[in-house]
Amino acid sequence: MSIEYDAVVVGSGPNGLAAAITLARAGYSVVVYEGNATIGGGARSAELTLPKFLHDVCSAVHPLAAGSPFFNTLPLEKHGLTWIQPEIPLAHPLDDGTTACLYRDIDVTAERLSGDSSAYGRLMKPLARNWENLSTEFLQPMLHWPQHPITLAHFGILALCPATLLAKLIFKGEPARALFAGIAAHSFLPLEAPVSSAFGLVLGLAGHAVGWPIPRGRSQQISNALADYLRALGGKIEVNRPVENLRDLPKSRAILLDVSVWEFVKIAGHEMPSRYRRRLESFRHAPGIFKIDYALSEPIPWKAEACRRAGTIHLGGTIDEIAAAERDVVRGKIPERPFVLVAQQSLFDETRAPHGQQTLWAYCHVPFNCGTDMSDRIESQIERFAPGFRDCIIARHKMSAADLGGSNPNLTGGDINGGAANLMQLIARPVLSPTPYRTPLPGVYLCSASTPPGGGVHGMCGYHAARAVLCEALSAR
Repeated sequence: MSIEYDAVVVGSGPNGLAAAITLARAGYSVVVYEGNATIGGGARSAELTLPKFLHDVCSAVHPLAAGSPFFNTLPLEKHGLTWIQPEIPLAHPLDDGTTACLYRDIDVTAERLSGDSSAYGRLMKPLARNWENLSTEFLQPMLHWPQHPITLAHFGILALCPATLLAKLIFKGEPARALFAGIAAHSFLPLEAPVSSAFGLVLGLAGHAVGWPIPRGRSQQISNALADYLRALGGKIEVNRPVENLRDLPKSRAILLDVSVWEFVKIAGHEMPSRYRRRLESFRHAPGIFKIDYALSEPIPWKAEACRRAGTIHLGGTIDEIAAAERDVVRGKIPERPFVLVAQQSLFDETRAPHGQQTLWAYCHVPFNCGTDMSDRIESQIERFAPGFRDCIIARHKMSAADLGGSNPNLTGGDINGGAANLMQLIARPVLSPTPYRTPLPGVYLCSASTPPGGGVHGMCGYHAARAVLCEALSAR
């Protein structure tokens, strides 16, 4: 059978599209197969509640996309992607009426963390000055020869610390501690776990370096811009093309799979060496999420004025309260007061909702594959800091952790990170190898969030996998 394409990519999430673009830019013929009717994977949008209310199905706020070393080499603005920067990237209200905020400006952030101004500056400024070098280092496999070893070592020493330990050693006051804890909780790790600080540092630094922006129009615009650029390079995308077996694919020199390790086992497990298959089957899931999208009659009546100017809001109270909630989740318990992440995109993007009305995106962490309805707990946390919130609700759209796999098989059980990001699974993701994207199957590569550097809309898993393909499977053409 003759070769139809140089490469076939399965999955049109940001990593799949990044892989396809990398190969198309190198002059190779590429086709992307997408099982759903729409492209985008975790970067999709839809009218989930009511007509004209545009909601982001999964990812909503995109510091890593704006700071992606790969995305920043692409002319995505010419293909319809425009970033909106909320006045305040992140707000974290507390019960005593104070609000800790992450501003683009480190000095402004530090000044408003009463009692911890100097400590915050000492922690973040040296790292922020090296954002471009650092982002290149940590958005690739951990097993690599660093180009900036001193900078990476400085970051690595801090990043290895548990978030609770680092925050309590460095900061004296609750606002700074809570702010750091909320950012670190994006890791889905217990805050007492090693490397949980890495997520607080990376996302905090990104906030200062590139902001926590939202795409004008919806998160789907990221995927649409990537797809439009790929087509301009000659690449093809076919939707409604689910893949259940590698033999379903056209003949090619390379196959890149933007699927989780568990989906890969379903597709090709019978062809894998048993040892490799067992390793993938033992790869640990991250906890899941319970997500709600709201159509609102008016903006949320936050008690704290800063929350009315913030794109993202973390609701969880003190560092100890957040740590307790995340600890419960990892232990398989339902937290009574969960840590809630909120994005209010329509405050800054008038295209998201009818005039005068609003959308709200919210989720909390839950045990993997949990089917419990967390809406009352989420709404209680919002009401805690915005009394009268429930009176604003016109409609809700709920998705439990157990439901999420129905919309995207890569999100089975509510795991949006492609597997736990603990220390072992950051080093061996999904296997211990200098080229973790390569599989034992000839010409077959993984390029999903189950490979380095892991979850997030940054495209770097796809980019690095495609670079491996260019060095190996396509080098002899």
